[in-house]
Amino acid sequence: MKKILILSTALTGLASAAHADLTVMSWGGAYGEAQTEAFVKPFMATTGIKTIMVDSDNPATPVKAMVESGNVTVDVANIEYADAIRLCDEGVLEPIDIATLPAGADGTPAADDFLPGAVTECAVSTDIWSNVFAYDTTKFAEGPTKVADFFDLEKFPGKRGLKKGAKAVLELALMGDGVPASEVYAVLSTPEGVDRAFAKLDTIKKDVVWWEAGSQAPQLLADGEVAMTTAYNGRIFAAAMNEGKPFQIVWDGQIYENEMFVVPKGAPNKEDAMKFIAFSTSTEGLRASAQQISYGPARKSSMATEIIFKDGKTVMAPHLPTAPENMTNALETSSEFWVDHDAELNERFQAWLSQ
Repeated sequence: MKKILILSTALTGLASAAHADLTVMSWGGAYGEAQTEAFVKPFMATTGIKTIMVDSDNPATPVKAMVESGNVTVDVANIEYADAIRLCDEGVLEPIDIATLPAGADGTPAADDFLPGAVTECAVSTDIWSNVFAYDTTKFAEGPTKVADFFDLEKFPGKRGLKKGAKAVLELALMGDGVPASEVYAVLSTPEGVDRAFAKLDTIKKDVVWWEAGSQAPQLLADGEVAMTTAYNGRIFAAAMNEGKPFQIVWDGQIYENEMFVVPKGAPNKEDAMKFIAFSTSTEGLRASAQQISYGPARKSSMATEIIFKDGKTVMAPHLPTAPENMTNALETSSEFWVDHDAELNERFQAWLSQ
């Protein structure tokens, strides 16, 4: 039986995987578990190819390093949308022909079945996920309902968890300061807007506990280290559904985007990598993923029938970022903005942290 290794860690962790025929990077945690059930196990059953999933905090970093060093040991990686655009522009990724992707279960060509933006020159969406904030319902008699509440330490006292980085934090700050989602990037594109975002963050800075890996956010909430925290919506959903945690998501001000499968330039098993992506991003693959974790499928045909959580009774639609009721004040991440401004804003962010 041929082996496929689904791998994601640092470069030092890849050496042991050198014997494997195919290597794929993903993020681990509840997300990695969902992908194992939705993609890996069915792929094994269908193809007879042994598949192993290992996790990483951010697969884009080692992918870039491997391609630049000329020592590519990964065939598929799961990375954020902005990273997929940037790495494609830099020549780090292989192009993916949308014509090679399967039609929807209803026969709709892939080009028409995928939601707008879900397939780019070098990437295919695995799901639509969201940065949200959530709170422990045992901490407040009446919980927060608006993004502004995240910054209201008087009405909702307690520590706040925030991801340690500029992306999605600056946008949250502006929305918390009253900027409508539709105007966030116009404001953030100006020096005054950047100053405004950091000024809003200043109001809670002394009460922030910073997190970096996706698994840390729900853990901070579970341990009582924070009263509310930003998090990936699927992590909060998994903690509530699988572990019975008293967590509640606030969808107001959510920041959503596509997560993407990519193939690094020079992947040793490019042909098999493309097969894995086609299988996983089919109608059935994306629907199966949404049955495991509350990230929305990027194909219309995947949503054509009701999606039920793996418990067999929970209807997933209300828990997905793309549910109409969750999109009232939602912001789609601008990959173009972050491709252009990531370096400068993160430099400013790190300087602000050290102040």
